[in-house]
Amino acid sequence: MKRRSQPPAFSVARRFGAVALVLGGLLATLASWFATPVAAQEIVTDNQVRIIEVSGLLDPVLHDFILRELTSAEEDGVLGVLLQYDSRGSVLSQPDFVELATRLRDSPVQVAIWVGPSGSAALGGSAELLGTADLVGVAVGSRIGDMGERRLPESTFGNPFGSATERLETVSISAPEAIELGISSVPPARACETIECQLEEVSVLRQFLTLFDGYQSPADTSDTAALTQPRFVQLPITGQLFHTVASPEVAYLMFVGGLALLVFELFTAGVGVAGSIGAFMTVFGSYGLSVLPARPIAIALLLLSMVAFAVDIQTNVPRLYSAVGMLLFVAGTFFLYDGVGLSWLTAGVGIVGAGLYAYTGMPSMVRTRFSSPTIGRSWMIGELGEAITDVSPEGTVTIRDAPWRALTNRATPVKAGDQVRVTGINRMILEVEPEEGGARDYRERG
Repeated sequence: MKRRSQPPAFSVARRFGAVALVLGGLLATLASWFATPVAAQEIVTDNQVRIIEVSGLLDPVLHDFILRELTSAEEDGVLGVLLQYDSRGSVLSQPDFVELATRLRDSPVQVAIWVGPSGSAALGGSAELLGTADLVGVAVGSRIGDMGERRLPESTFGNPFGSATERLETVSISAPEAIELGISSVPPARACETIECQLEEVSVLRQFLTLFDGYQSPADTSDTAALTQPRFVQLPITGQLFHTVASPEVAYLMFVGGLALLVFELFTAGVGVAGSIGAFMTVFGSYGLSVLPARPIAIALLLLSMVAFAVDIQTNVPRLYSAVGMLLFVAGTFFLYDGVGLSWLTAGVGIVGAGLYAYTGMPSMVRTRFSSPTIGRSWMIGELGEAITDVSPEGTVTIRDAPWRALTNRATPVKAGDQVRVTGINRMILEVEPEEGGARDYRERG
């Protein structure tokens, strides 16, 4: 049987693939020569401090991440674990919150929480977790407190901040106050007696790390192998994505933006790009709302607002349903979260965007899409229709059941319900006249 010859492009691609495989094998071999095998490496962890970045609301993603890294640190026998904190609350369920607090309190390794750098905060449930740590530091310019109602049972955890616990339930305090109340861990008095000195020690992460029992700094030893090594740990990319989506502002904008794009796709008969992006945004926004304390009634109001917008978008004329949609949207926006704040800037962007979407963007887009010259509009000249409103001189008419903005031809008024004839088209506006009795141009008079 005669062998079929292969196309030149296929032959080139096959050779390129073979070369790539050979080069890949060589690179892998070189990497194995120059890289020390993991089994042969001398991994020293007993003088290591794991620094876990905790930013944003404490949610299930951060909960699992902290517990996973804490377990890894305990198995590796590290010197300590430090949570670098900038968290303004918790949306964890009660069992998850108690589990996290228990693990931090009972961990065999030293656990520290550092609220920094300057401008960071530990508020709400995040502040309550400070009471479970062996070491606490609050950097200058940072604040802690506003815990609200206690989440941890007093019978098990006691008063995390002693006599200051009740105060921290209602107010937030600064770094100097945290030192005065004995919340911040400070160096021994003989080494740093003034509050200014103590603030400096707890405000710089490098200095705060020296408070770990057994920490070896260059001032303590000249043996570089014995120096304590900080190691920063962050959420993986997928974890960062889901953690970001679960923030109040992002979840809200993703959800309403996704719904708006789905309605856009429905009425513009596009190729599916807007619909796909809208579905993606709606799914991730829904995930964020499921993690956050979102009120179901507020979510229903946002959904109904889009339905109301769609009714008027279908007619190309924003009227009653658009106003109803705006009222539903505003109510859903301001009542969306229970116990978690939505910034005024984000709410304003959402509301203004919804207004522009319903009153300007979508009506213009629909008229442009279905009145495009590529579709052809010459067939409309001479067509008969009906006036929906009085056209004097402007109004709305329907031509073949499609609503259009219209102007009377030569200022001949048309009453609602009367028959009209299309005499011309000016961009997206029709020129119409009554079916009978329309004014005639003087040049047409015989």
